[in-house]
Amino acid sequence: MDKRIAAIVVTYNRKEYLLRCIEALEQQACPQLDILLIDNASTDGTAEAVTPLAEAGRVQYINTGANLGGAGGFNFGMRAAMEAGYDYLWIMDDDCIPDPGALAALLEADRKLEGNYGFLSSIAYWQDGSPCNMNVQKTGLKSKIEDYESPLVPVIMATFVSAFFPACRVREVGLPIKEFFIWSDDLEYTRRLSLKYPCYAVNGSRVLHDMKSNDKVNIATDSPDRLGRYRYLYRNEVYVYRREGLRGWVYLVTRVAYHLAKVVLKSSHKVDKLKVILSSFFSGFGFRPPVEKI
Repeated sequence: MDKRIAAIVVTYNRKEYLLRCIEALEQQACPQLDILLIDNASTDGTAEAVTPLAEAGRVQYINTGANLGGAGGFNFGMRAAMEAGYDYLWIMDDDCIPDPGALAALLEADRKLEGNYGFLSSIAYWQDGSPCNMNVQKTGLKSKIEDYESPLVPVIMATFVSAFFPACRVREVGLPIKEFFIWSDDLEYTRRLSLKYPCYAVNGSRVLHDMKSNDKVNIATDSPDRLGRYRYLYRNEVYVYRREGLRGWVYLVTRVAYHLAKVVLKSSHKVDKLKVILSSFFSGFGFRPPVEKI
C-alpha cells in the first residue's frame, strides 16, 4: 500500500508567499501527498485566500486561533498529521518553494536507506542560486555541509525549511518544543533525532528559501524594534547545546562572546542589545520545557 505523506506548512501573515508554496507543492509528482496549512491566526486575509483551495480539496486548512510562533505551529501541525495517520511528515515554512523533484528525491533517499535514518533535509538555495545561509546543515557543532555533490551527506542538525520525517521517528522522540516559539526549535529537534539515528542532507532535493536577504540573523545590525525576538534565540540555544556536554558549553560561551564583541564594535543601541544577549543567555540555564509525545 502506498505511504501517505503530509506536507505541513506553517504560515503567519504572508499569504503571497504561502500561495507560491502551495503551487510548488502541487507540482510534486506524488499522488499520496496531502497539503496541511497551519495558520497562526493570520490577519492579512490568508484564510480568505485559501478557503477556495480548501473547499476544492486541494489543501487542508487549520487555523490555530493564536500566533504560536514557528515552533508552536510545527508542534500543532505535526501532532495533527500524526493523529491523522500519515506515514511521513514533510515540513516547511511558507516562504519555502520546493523544486518539482524535491519530494521525489527525498522518497528515493528513503528507499535507498530502507528507512534507516532519523531525518532527511533538502538543500535550500537563495534567489541567486547560492546556498541559503540560514539553512546550511550542520555536520558538527562548529562545521557545516560543504559537499554538494554526494547524493547523501551525513548531518546532525538542519532547519525546518524542508525537513522530512518518518512518522515512526516522530512517535519515538516526540514533537518540536512549542515553548521555543521561534528560533532553534528545528536545530533542537533534528539533533534529538541525530543523537539516535544517522541523518542526511539530500543533494538531489532542492528548495528555494525566498528570503529578501541571504544574510543570517544578526543582532548587531538588526533594528531595535526586533530585539525582543532575540530573547528566544539566546535562551533556546542554551537548551540546544548544553546537552552536548563540555563541547556544547565551549561553543555557547564562545558564540555569545563573539556576539557581544560585534555589538560593542559595530552596533548602535549597544546597551539594549548587550542586555538582551546576556539576560537571555542566562535565562536559558533554567529553561526546561517538556517534550510532548504523541
